[in-house]
Amino acid sequence: MDILSNLKPAKGANKKVKRIGRGEGSGHGGTATRGMNGQRSRAGAKYRSWFEGGQMPLQRRVPKRGFHSPFRVEYQVVNLGALQKLVDNKKVDDGVINAASLYKNGVISKSSAPYKVLGAGELKAKINVEAHAFSASAKEKIESLGGTIKEIKV
Repeated sequence: MDILSNLKPAKGANKKVKRIGRGEGSGHGGTATRGMNGQRSRAGAKYRSWFEGGQMPLQRRVPKRGFHSPFRVEYQVVNLGALQKLVDNKKVDDGVINAASLYKNGVISKSSAPYKVLGAGELKAKINVEAHAFSASAKEKIESLGGTIKEIKV
């Protein structure tokens, strides 16, 4: 039986720290692992992390194609099957499904980001859903069962 005072890290888990700039006795003396000459060997040398030594940078070498709208809204996807699972597991309060309940149950990953309800899966329960967007089939399925939908502005 292990006692807390006898516990040790696994073999190879603790690695000796490379102490550079601490003289010849450290095993990293002289140039302190910086090499002989050049900008990087000198004190105060700064490079931007994306600098490639004067070579044409990657973001300029790669071809740009098409148009990317800066106003595009990317929705998190919620299927009707997932909503039915919440109802089956009694995770829905008063038949109302909103961002807070979906986030709490792990259906969406961000409560602040917009989400869209899609019509994939079976829906058997009458539910009231609040979402930023609905597909046509999802609207039809929810309303055919007597449920209501409420669109939230993005």
